[in-house]
Amino acid sequence: MRLNILGGAFLALMLPVAAEAQISGDVVKIGVLTDMAGVTADITGKGSLVAAEMAVREIGGTVLGKPVEVISADHQHKADVGSAIARRWFDVEGVDTIVDVPNSGVALAIQGLAREKKRIALYSGAGTTALTNEQCSPFGFHWTYDTYAVSHGTASAVVKAGGTSWFFLASDYAFGHQLQNDATGVITASGGKVLGAARHPLNTSDFSSFLLSAQSSGAKVVGLANAGNDTVNAMRQAGEFGLVQGGQSLAALILFLQDVHALGLKDAQGTYLTTSSYWDMNDATRAWSKQFVARTGMMPSMLHAGVYGAVRHYLKAIARAGTDDADRVAAAMRSIPIEDVFSENARIREDGRVTRTMYLVRVKKPSDSKYPWDYFEILRSIPPEETVWPLSASKCPLVSGATR
Repeated sequence: MRLNILGGAFLALMLPVAAEAQISGDVVKIGVLTDMAGVTADITGKGSLVAAEMAVREIGGTVLGKPVEVISADHQHKADVGSAIARRWFDVEGVDTIVDVPNSGVALAIQGLAREKKRIALYSGAGTTALTNEQCSPFGFHWTYDTYAVSHGTASAVVKAGGTSWFFLASDYAFGHQLQNDATGVITASGGKVLGAARHPLNTSDFSSFLLSAQSSGAKVVGLANAGNDTVNAMRQAGEFGLVQGGQSLAALILFLQDVHALGLKDAQGTYLTTSSYWDMNDATRAWSKQFVARTGMMPSMLHAGVYGAVRHYLKAIARAGTDDADRVAAAMRSIPIEDVFSENARIREDGRVTRTMYLVRVKKPSDSKYPWDYFEILRSIPPEETVWPLSASKCPLVSGATR
């Protein structure tokens, strides 16, 4: 029912401006730039494409009387590949917005290009806070999460539970560095300490040397500052090395539903994580997710939910603005409320960051899971002010009074 209500409200919003609509090329084209075969393919990839298509179908497939088209490409976690695709999309194929971008290095490259070309960029998969801090853009919107949000939600809970000394395994690129740095700040502010860290290449298959360093550190907690298959492989091999049996705990600073599915509840149980959404929260999220699983074979990750919400809000802003002009659409995006089945208490700040309620969850024990994909126990709703970078410390030139 809520899906129908949201769709009806969208159509009503379009009516007052339809007569004066201005859509470049007579089509609104959305490019899902994602990871179709790499380390984050399960949590983004095909699911992100399906989520974008579901958002378009939900509003009837058109906006201001013009068709909406969704295309996709794989950036291969390479900034030069992602930039080349984006440039072709913007210059040749008439793409109006790029969405997802699950790699912080690629996302930062897209941010600069989208700013230059005056096109909207909607980041769901990227995690770096630089997108709304030093490298913010009038046309860039950080939708689902960032490293500040997940580290503050998870690290603070683990320290409060007694995990006061940490050793990090971090992926050796912008995302992993930022996640480790953000979590370190939370840990030290909470009275804990970081004893050391090891950084590993993206998509590595052998964590043995890194795990040996973690064991020898004597840290109570081994913090995983990575994502996707790297997190899954690190947790699986940590079990083989007997880290938990030896008295250490694992804390995955970012862990997704698909990661738990790959690991199994036996190996993942008890792990804390922070998420911006969960498929099994209420009737509306369950109804949407039932459609999603029918097309993908899996329940949505928070990144899939973020792509859906971002595309829906972008189309709603075009309807409000009466055009796909980036300046006017960006202004409309900031002025209208965010309304989708996964968003609670969400809005867009002047720096492009979407502030939203997030959730501290714990992975269930096998005995507590009652049906497929019943993996998370929600422990606490985390209000937006606890998980977003404070504007008082911002370096974004869009923020009044930002530090330089």
